[in-house]
Parts: sequence; C-alpha cells; structure tokens
Amino acid sequence: MKKYDFIVVGGGMSGICAAISAARNGVKTALVHNRPVLGGNASSEVKVSINGAGRVGNFRHAMESGVILEILLKNKKINVGHSFNILDHINWEFIKNESNIDLYLNTSMMSANVENDEIKSIKVFQVTTQKEFELAADLFCDTTGDANLAYEAGADYIIGHEARSTYNESLAPEEATKHTMGSTLLFTTRDLGKPVKFKRPEWAYEMTKEYIGRRCVHELSNGYWWCEVGGDDELSTTENAEEIRDELIKYAYGIFDYIKNSGDYPEAENLMLDWFGAIPGKRESRRIIGDYVLNQNDLEAHRRFSDTVAYGGWGMDDHTVGGIRAEFFKKANNKNEKGTIWHPVTDVYTIPYRSLYSRNIKNLYAGGRCLSVSHMALSSTRVIGTCSVIGQAIGTGAAIATKYKILPREVNEHMKELQQLLIKDDAYLPFIKTEDKEDLISNTACKITTSSYQENCGPEMVNSDFARRIYDDENAWISQQMAEDGEFIKVDFEQTTPIKEVVLRFDPDFNRTVATSIAETHRNRQVEEMPYQLIRDYKIEFFKDGEKVKELEVDDNYQRVNKHYVELDVDSIKITILKNYGDPYARICDLRVY
Repeated sequence: MKKYDFIVVGGGMSGICAAISAARNGVKTALVHNRPVLGGNASSEVKVSINGAGRVGNFRHAMESGVILEILLKNKKINVGHSFNILDHINWEFIKNESNIDLYLNTSMMSANVENDEIKSIKVFQVTTQKEFELAADLFCDTTGDANLAYEAGADYIIGHEARSTYNESLAPEEATKHTMGSTLLFTTRDLGKPVKFKRPEWAYEMTKEYIGRRCVHELSNGYWWCEVGGDDELSTTENAEEIRDELIKYAYGIFDYIKNSGDYPEAENLMLDWFGAIPGKRESRRIIGDYVLNQNDLEAHRRFSDTVAYGGWGMDDHTVGGIRAEFFKKANNKNEKGTIWHPVTDVYTIPYRSLYSRNIKNLYAGGRCLSVSHMALSSTRVIGTCSVIGQAIGTGAAIATKYKILPREVNEHMKELQQLLIKDDAYLPFIKTEDKEDLISNTACKITTSSYQENCGPEMVNSDFARRIYDDENAWISQQMAEDGEFIKVDFEQTTPIKEVVLRFDPDFNRTVATSIAETHRNRQVEEMPYQLIRDYKIEFFKDGEKVKELEVDDNYQRVNKHYVELDVDSIKITILKNYGDPYARICDLRVY
C-alpha cells in the first residue's frame, strides 16, 4: 500500500490543477488517470478547446488566471501550431515537475474502501504494467467526469434534470427526468491541394440538408460540436458509452459525406478526413450532492457567495436531449433546432466552496463536471476553464485541510485563509480583495515612484486590492508610451529591509483567448505570438545605501506570474520594463515583496 495526503482520480484539466495546487502547497499527492495522456476533453484524444468565463475572448476580461493560465501561456509560447499532442506533453511536464506528485497513467480505479463514511483507500489497476496498487490517503478528489470514485464510495449523487420546483428554476422541466446532454466526437480534415474523392461507408448514416437543419456547418477544417448522441431514454452517457461512440462514428462519416458529395460545399473538393477523436467528449453524467447545490438562480443573479473559491461566466449552454438523433425519434420539425439553447449569463458568477465536496462521504472532494450543481447550472460550469479553477480551489482546500488535519467541510472555518491563499496563487475571486499580511509593500513604510504613468493607473495601482482588469478598472500601473531605455517603477523603503522574494504579475490580456483549438475562427482571434500587453524583457535592481547590490535580468518571459528568490538587505528596488510583445506601454498588474 502507498500512502498519500491527497489522491486525485481523473487527470483532466480540473484534476491537473487540483494536483498541482495541492502539491505546490506542500501536500503529498497522487494523480490517477485511466488514459495514456493527461488533459481529458482537452487532450489529443478529444481536442476540445480550453474555454471558460471569457467565452473565447468575447466577455468582459474574464479569462481565468492561476494554474490554468500558467499552463496556457507556456503552451501558447511553445505550441505555435496548435497541436493537441504537444499540449498533452506540456500537461505531463507540469505534473512531472512537481516533486510532491506521483503520476499513475493508464491506471483505472476499480474499487474504494470506505469506513465510517470516509474513503480509506482505493484499488487501481495499471494496464501497461499489469500491476495492481492500493493507494491510501486522508483526502480524495473525484475529477473523473463521471463521478466514478464518488459512485464507488457511496456518495449521494444525481443524474439528469431536476424538477422545476426543486430549486425554483424557471428553465427546468415540470417533472424530473434522467436526461442529460450527450457526447460528441470531433474530426478534422486536411486539404491535399488536389481533388479527393470520398465514398461513404455502407455502415455510415446518410445525412441530408433537411436532417442537419439549422445546425451550422461553420467551417470545413473540423467538425462539429452538434454531432452529439446520448443522454436520452435510449442511450445513457455512462452505461451506453461504447454504443454512443459507435453511433457518433456513423453520424460523423455521414456528415463528412454530405459536405463532400452534396454539392453545397464545392470548396470541400480537395479535403480528406485526417483525424477522428479516440473517445467522445462527454458533457454530463453523474453530479455529486454537496452541502450546497449551485443552480440557475445563482448564475442569473451573478451571486457572490461568502465562501467564493472559483467563478464562471459561460452562458447556460443546454444541449438538445438526444443530440442529432432527437428530431428523428420525436418526429419534430428539425429545421428550427440548432443543437442547443443559449440562456444568457450576463456577468460572472461565483462558485461556493460548499459545492466542491460530498455531503455524506466526509473526505471526498468533487470537481470538474461532477461537482454539486443542478443540471441548468452544469450547462455553464462544465466548460474546461471553469472546471480548471474549480480544481485549483479543491487542491488549495486540500492543502488547508492537510495543514490542520481536518476534513473538507471543516475548511469552511478557515475560509478567509483559503481565499487569500488562492489569491496569492493567482486565482481570481470576484469581489474578494487581496489581504496580504506578509507583503512588505502593503505592511511597511515605503514610497513607490515611476518614470511615467497614465491617469488612474499610477504607481499606487501596482499593489492594490485586485491584480487584474475588472470591467473598466485596469488595476495596474501603466506607463506613458515606452521610452527607448524602458519605463521603471521604484520602491523605496524607509529603512533597510531584509527581503527573500519579489513577485511580479503582468497583464496577459484577460480578454483574448490563448487556448489551443481545432477551430479556425478561434485561432484567428488570437495574436500570432504572445499577448501584446505581456512583458517580455525586464530587469530588477536592488540597492542599499545608494549602491547597487544585485541585478536580475529576464529575457523572453512568457508568464504572467514571475517569482524571484533572493536573500538581501535592501532599501530600494527598481524594476525596469524593457520590452513587451507589442503594446506601446509598460504594464505591471501587481508587485509584492516578501
């Protein structure tokens, strides 16, 4: 038996962020994943883009920060060709670089040993080595998507739509159903530069313009989120997953046949099928029940919870039950059916800590799409960027629980500490202000000056309540147009001060996606290199009694958060921004000294 503080089952982006955030805060962690690559729906096996509250760059500077942004920025710098295979390896590298994480790939959880409503250990099987392990821990996290660990442990859960009366949700049906959103199999095409014939296999479905209806063939290089099956009375997304995959292959080949041979898309003449997803991307199955169930009303009211640990902002994207088969079985007029109904979410909403753990299995967290939400709320929270910040909140919560040797529910008594630790680790919590008692700039006498600044973006904004733009408030020092020798910000302490660390947070443009995508429209919205506002080259000079005692130079930076560890006695620190990726101004969102 191997013993850990914290075991995460499920290596999608939520599980990755949970494991990394726990490990970085001193928690001995195991990450167990049943696939050969990490990333879940964002992996090369499925190829779903990492989108969240920012809505692919369309919504109020709302892109997620923290661990997921760190991964995305490195991927943006290295993975210039939008290869999901490279993203797989970047995710793997992030996990392997954490000394507090043991990674188990190709490893399926088989059973859970539960005593007195607590999971003591799990048994797992690694198919590549034919080895069986028993892994024990004080805390567990289910980010399997299907809530497989929660199910095995006997956690309370729900599948399907709640009745309208359950949470007084106007968009819920009058009576509860077991219906869920379905699963999708994506594909990509390649232009060979010469005509290519395609003959539909005899087992593939014949698709017509009338059948496809108003579902949008928006670009021919890849297809299509609305090629969706399951979640109806015929096919459960869990119990019938294999049959759903087979059906999706038949539909996807039929769709490509329609594009190639209907005559409606002459630009498809040179296209061939290049890739099919290995496994369908799943939207919904089991959801655990926690101490609070986030619901439609919370999202519509943009509710701010006192135990906020994450946030979302994607619209309630409630896909048609049954997907592409729905009109065939219901014999409805599919010309008016688009595959989903978008119910607006007009501002970011917060996600409470009480929705991230099981109400009856005492040491079990649940993240990703199996957290404690109603069906309607899930139609927004299920997107990968939101699942990622939920994962970071869980991992950080596990660190607090490990620190005090308590259970997840008891972390509520340490909520302010949890929230401030999340903020320190660069998570954004709407309306929760930074209260950094260790930061020397905030808590000692000092003066901040700059070479230049814009109105409302002066030197005091480099150490403010928030470290990113919120609506129209920049919350950053922004210089006038950069001089040839750069722009600087300088901190002068009233007395000589021992320092150990300088932390800088730059502006990655929270209004523009940087995620790998198979969609041309999403790729075209991105800048070619890194976000223009992001700082590329800078130097930090340390002074004592007017003499420079140390200088650090950074070239080709690509991260928002930069931590510099030093052991110095100083009375002044000067940071000079030398170059960014295209913006004419120097920008620093946050400066902390410890």
